[in-house]
Amino acid sequence: MITGLDRLLADAELRSALRGRRTALLAHPASVTPQLTHSLDALAALDDISLSAAMGPQHGLRGDKQDNMVESRDYTDPKHGVPVFSLYGEVRRPTAQMLDSFDVLLVDLQDLGCRIYTFVTTLLYVLEAAAEHDKEVWILDRPNPVGRPVEGLRLREGFESFVGAGPMPMRHGMTMAELARWFVSHFNLDVAYRVVEMHDWQPTDPWPIGRIGPTGPRESRSWVNPSPNAPNLSMARAYAGTVMLEGTTLSEGRGTTRPLEVVGAPDIDAEALLAKMHALAPSWLDGCSLRPCWFEPTFHKHVGSLCNGLQIHVDHARYDHDSFRPWRLVALAFKALRALSPDYEIWRDFPYEYETDRLAIDVINGGPLLREWVDDDGATAADLDAAAREDEASWQAERTEFLIY
Repeated sequence: MITGLDRLLADAELRSALRGRRTALLAHPASVTPQLTHSLDALAALDDISLSAAMGPQHGLRGDKQDNMVESRDYTDPKHGVPVFSLYGEVRRPTAQMLDSFDVLLVDLQDLGCRIYTFVTTLLYVLEAAAEHDKEVWILDRPNPVGRPVEGLRLREGFESFVGAGPMPMRHGMTMAELARWFVSHFNLDVAYRVVEMHDWQPTDPWPIGRIGPTGPRESRSWVNPSPNAPNLSMARAYAGTVMLEGTTLSEGRGTTRPLEVVGAPDIDAEALLAKMHALAPSWLDGCSLRPCWFEPTFHKHVGSLCNGLQIHVDHARYDHDSFRPWRLVALAFKALRALSPDYEIWRDFPYEYETDRLAIDVINGGPLLREWVDDDGATAADLDAAAREDEASWQAERTEFLIY
């Protein structure tokens, strides 16, 4: 697999369009070459690119801000002397000062294939700003580590936020460059943009893991955290479901070594929860293994308390990429908990990504439907499945013309 960054670094003819133009980079810690050199350092080493600025999204260009709504500041890169602007600090959209610092912006961001991952919204915001200020954007494409599967309800009108850039489902099944093409069309943006495509990326085998096959060793790609609590491929696979835990009183494992792979709390019975999930919708547990476990967060929700919960295992031979549906799986855990404990305070009431007038779970899901389904005693798994299937089918049809691979 060769990423857009890899191609740009290797191809002087491709870079020729950047000669004599002030070039900025939007990147994060996972923006690296196969040799694990950060893209800012790799681009700065080239004689034919004039780096004039850099930008960092949520969690920073090189940094590791741990939690949501922990902002990064602007600074000057100590190694290369260029200004580094934060798109998750005082502002989340590029300002006139930022835009005046470059002619072309290179976007090199590793996504997790989930609408709520804020790099998706940052991509839209820079495209909109570039359209407004006559700047050019190049998207250096990277893999969607969870491939093509689509899952979840589409974001409803009026629920747009920094974790909901547009009416897509939770698991969108596109790369960042493909999303850029959809953004330009959907929002009718008059912007000069260019996609530097990947070579040899297979959506059916989305993240290359080294293994010995019939033709010999297969080249692997190291995983670098695109955000602090995205430590491995297992988290990426589960994220479209476990991210919903951020809108609940249940722990998603922040403060443990398996963030966003577990669900739990001090006052739940994990074995009873799992049994109820099997009773309500057994097919929604397909493609993975669920293990009752205990964990004690060292920070965040339930810090210092022993939690009983479930770990989602998707790193073994029983993992099935096509049948694993993390959004349904975690929705089912909520429904089972509500059935076991009707008065349990599941929904967390706090500001979420700067949204203060709606429950966090509704911000995350792009509407209230999932929460209402959980809280409705008469609603069945078939009801949510029907609503989701309709949204998933319409998105799959809509995205087709924007797919590259």
